[in-house]
Amino acid sequence: MAVIAEILIAALIVLGGAFALIGSWGLARLPSLMTRLHGPTKATTLGVGSCLVASMIYFPFLGGTWSAHELLITLFLFITAPVSANLIAKAHLHRQRTNTDVEPMDGVRDALPEPGGDTEWATFGVDRAEGR
Repeated sequence: MAVIAEILIAALIVLGGAFALIGSWGLARLPSLMTRLHGPTKATTLGVGSCLVASMIYFPFLGGTWSAHELLITLFLFITAPVSANLIAKAHLHRQRTNTDVEPMDGVRDALPEPGGDTEWATFGVDRAEGR
């Protein structure tokens, strides 16, 4: 059983390192903020999560006691990463809409309604009846 656990731990650490490397590379190389969000929120989250799961498996097999710290960190990471990415994306879209200094995404500025009125900024108050 110890050999299987060692193989599983090694595989999870290598997989986690690969995901973290790919996510970091995507963060550094992708061109815009909206595409750059995918690196840390998806790949790096999976990389850190798999390293934490490997740690959860390693310590009980080492002879120590099981601790819930790694599990809680993993759950917190998987819950907060998508929420923070969503808020960053909404803030970027709002800033892009209200600030003319920011470069617009491929024709998105033309598709958004004019500022003002009773619209909510989270959805930009898109009127589905007008076909916008």
